[in-house]
Amino acid sequence: MSDTKQKLEDLNDRSREVFRRVVEGYLETGDPVGSRTLTRTLSEQVSAATVRNVMQDLEYLGLLDSPHVSAGRIPTQLGLRMFVDGLLEVGDLSGEDRDRIDQTLGNNEQDVATLLDRVGSALSGVTKGASLVLTPKHEAAIKHIEFVSLSAERALVVLVFADGHVENRLFSPPAGQTPSSMREAANFLNAIAEGHTLSDLGAIIAREIAARRQEIDKLAADLVESGFALWENEGESNERLIVRGRGNLLSEHGTEADFDRIKTLFDDLERKRDIAHFLDLAEDGDGVRIFIGSENKLFSLSGSSLVVSPYMNADRKIIGAVGVIGPTRLNYGRIVPIVNYTAQRVGRMIADRS
Repeated sequence: MSDTKQKLEDLNDRSREVFRRVVEGYLETGDPVGSRTLTRTLSEQVSAATVRNVMQDLEYLGLLDSPHVSAGRIPTQLGLRMFVDGLLEVGDLSGEDRDRIDQTLGNNEQDVATLLDRVGSALSGVTKGASLVLTPKHEAAIKHIEFVSLSAERALVVLVFADGHVENRLFSPPAGQTPSSMREAANFLNAIAEGHTLSDLGAIIAREIAARRQEIDKLAADLVESGFALWENEGESNERLIVRGRGNLLSEHGTEADFDRIKTLFDDLERKRDIAHFLDLAEDGDGVRIFIGSENKLFSLSGSSLVVSPYMNADRKIIGAVGVIGPTRLNYGRIVPIVNYTAQRVGRMIADRS
């Protein structure tokens, strides 16, 4: 049993009900919930003073906080986590939400890039949050790789796939590269890459370089490693993340500090620093996962929450993820089935194509 669930089990019925109603009230309105409000809704007749004592106990446990001395209470991040783990009631996807997602996604005749862009628009439109869509890697077999020198500090790596798809990336090559070392690097890669996908190639390159390092020039080896890393890390992230609906988050926050936190979040997303981590979040769990505030290092500075679910191809392999970002005061019970349905729908559409 997790620590949060154990804490929930340790509460008596009255404390659990007070806690649940404070969190539900806060998620609905965004405002602190006071003892007088609670006394009118509790299942048992108790005084406002009794409710205040219970709220103080919950505050002592780290589950509630009081933003002002005389105000009501709001849940802490720990309190929200405990609510999500043990008390959250996830509803069924409403017919209206389902219809809006289906209508926005349209048919399956679009290319994958257009389809996933529409997925992001659908999610942000339906949830009024910001959406993240991590797109699949291109998994066709590789036909040809080439390095093109543009200057001493800039080079282009070109990848041609067997299905005709072409990708190219600018990168900074290791110092001292020459036309000869670039040709040698390309020849080495083409000798081992043809017929393999990008997913296969990483392990093959590492193994071949280790076995044949004496046969290839060190400059060429460095170029191979740095050029391929572009697809596995930075370059791949720049291409694979679709963010839509950021204006929805800005409209939810009024103070200068809130705007600064949201700006920090999107600055991080623009740099794509933790996108590999974002996919790890989805791959680590089965189905929808919820990350609140600092539980996810990508959003730790912005005080945001993420609801994310992976989607799979026809072979049941996780190839991407969809998610919704919002303030910690998300309507989790509604957002979870929306993200879950969207991920399943995307997986089916991609599987149908293959």
